Amino acid sequence: MRLYQLLEGLDVKAKPEDCEITGITADSRRIEPGMAFVCIKGGRFDGHDHAKSALQAGAAAVVCQHSLGLEREVLCTDTRLAYALLCRNWFGNPGTKLRLIGVTGTNGKTTVTCMIKHLLESAGKRVGLIGTIHTEIDDIVIPAKYTTPDPLALQGILARMVRAGCEYAVMECSSHALDQHRLAGLHFDTAVFTNLTQDHLDYHGTMENYFAAKRKLFSMCDQAVINLDDSYGKLLARELTIPCRTFSLSADQADYTAKDIQMEAGGSRFLLVGKGELSRVSLPIPGEFSISNAMAAAVSCMCQGITMEQAACGLSDCPGVPGRAETLPTHTDYTVIRDYAHSPDGLEKILQAMRPFAKGRVIILFGPAGNRDRTKRELMGEITARLADFVILTSDNPRDEDEAQIINDTLPGIRKHPGTPCQVIPDRFEAIRWALAHAQKDDILILAGKGHEDYQVLRGETRCFDEKKIVLSLLGEKE
Repeated sequence: MRLYQLLEGLDVKAKPEDCEITGITADSRRIEPGMAFVCIKGGRFDGHDHAKSALQAGAAAVVCQHSLGLEREVLCTDTRLAYALLCRNWFGNPGTKLRLIGVTGTNGKTTVTCMIKHLLESAGKRVGLIGTIHTEIDDIVIPAKYTTPDPLALQGILARMVRAGCEYAVMECSSHALDQHRLAGLHFDTAVFTNLTQDHLDYHGTMENYFAAKRKLFSMCDQAVINLDDSYGKLLARELTIPCRTFSLSADQADYTAKDIQMEAGGSRFLLVGKGELSRVSLPIPGEFSISNAMAAAVSCMCQGITMEQAACGLSDCPGVPGRAETLPTHTDYTVIRDYAHSPDGLEKILQAMRPFAKGRVIILFGPAGNRDRTKRELMGEITARLADFVILTSDNPRDEDEAQIINDTLPGIRKHPGTPCQVIPDRFEAIRWALAHAQKDDILILAGKGHEDYQVLRGETRCFDEKKIVLSLLGEKE
C-alpha cells in the first residue's frame, strides 16, 4: 500500500514524499524494511526514542507527534489515534463490512458478549467474538492477551471475520482501549453499558475519568442499550441524544424490566417485560446479576431485529461462561465455584448470588491484584468478611509487588468484621489445598479473582496456574 493511501483520514501536519509501505508496527523490535513505524509514548517507554534506529533498520516512514528532525517523518497530533487509523486503512476498513456491537462496563462484559453471540447464532446469524477469554472467528478460537486487542491485532481480526463470512462482530470494549484510541476508526451499530463500579483507578485516577473513558463508546455508535439499575447508567441515559433502550431488574420506567423473578441454585426464571410484549425466560446461570446480563444481551439482540420470543428461547439454553460463576465438576459433598470477581462490586455480587443457596458456609478465597488500585483492597476485604462465613486471604496476580504488602492493605477491611474467621495463606496453590481440605458438607467454596485465567503473574514472571485443573488434581479427579 502507498503511504498516502495509508494516511487517508488522518490529521497530518507534515509528510514526506509518497512511497510504498510494506507493513505497520509500533514495536521498534519488529521493524522490517519498508514498514511504517509509529512512535507511541507509553508509561515506561517512548517510541520517539527509537525513531532514528527504526529508519536505520529500513523503516520507510516514522509517524511521530512532535518533530524529530528526521527524514521520512510523518507528523501527527496524536500518534495513538494515528496508529488506530493507519491499521484500519491497512486492512481496508473491515469494520464497515460488519455490524459491530460493543459492550462496556466494569462487570459483565464477557458474559454479555458471549450471550449476544449465542442469541444471534441461535437466530441463524454468523458472529465473531472479541473478548477477555478469547477471540472466536467462525470455528477458530484464539486465546486473548487483552480484553480489547491493540489496533493492528484488532483490525486484523475484523478482516479475518469478514473473510470468514461473519455478519456481526461482538466485542468487549475496555476503558483502557477507549482511552488509548484502540477503537478509533470503528463505528458501532449498538453500544451496551452494563455498570460502573470502582476499578482501574490506578490508571484513570478518578471515577469521573473512568466514566468519561467508558462514555466514549457512545459517541461511536448508532444506538445504545443501558442498565438503569446503575447510577452511571442513569446518568448516561439522560445525557445521550442517540436512540436508547434501557433495562432494569425493578425500575418500571425502563423500556424492559424483569418480573416474577424466581432464583434457583442452577439458574433463574423471570418474565422479560417490554412495551406491549413479554416472554418467560429460563436462564441456566445462577445469580441476580446473571439476569441483568441476560437482559442486556436480549435487548441488544432485539436492536438487531431479533424478536423477544427468539431472545427468550435462546437464553434458555445459553451455556455458562468459563470462570464466571462456574461450578467445578467435583464429586465432593461441598460445591466449588470459580469466578473472575476481582473488584469490590464483583465480589459483592458473587457472594450475594451464592448466599441464598448455601446450606452450609459460604467460604471465599481471594486476594487483590498487585500493581493495581490499592484503594480498593481494604474495601474488598470488608465486603468478603461481611458477606462470607469464612475468608481465605491469598494472592491473585501479585505481579512484581510484595505479596505481604497486598495482604496488609486488605486485612484492615476484614478486621472490621471480627466475627468472620480469616485464614491468611499467601501461596495461592497452598491456599486452595487448605480450602479443599477444610471445606465441610454443604459448604460453597468460591475461588475468586482468577476465573478463566490459566496463569499467575508472580514476582514479574508468568507461570501456569489453571484453578480448575488444580482443584481436580488435588481432589484426585479428572476433567
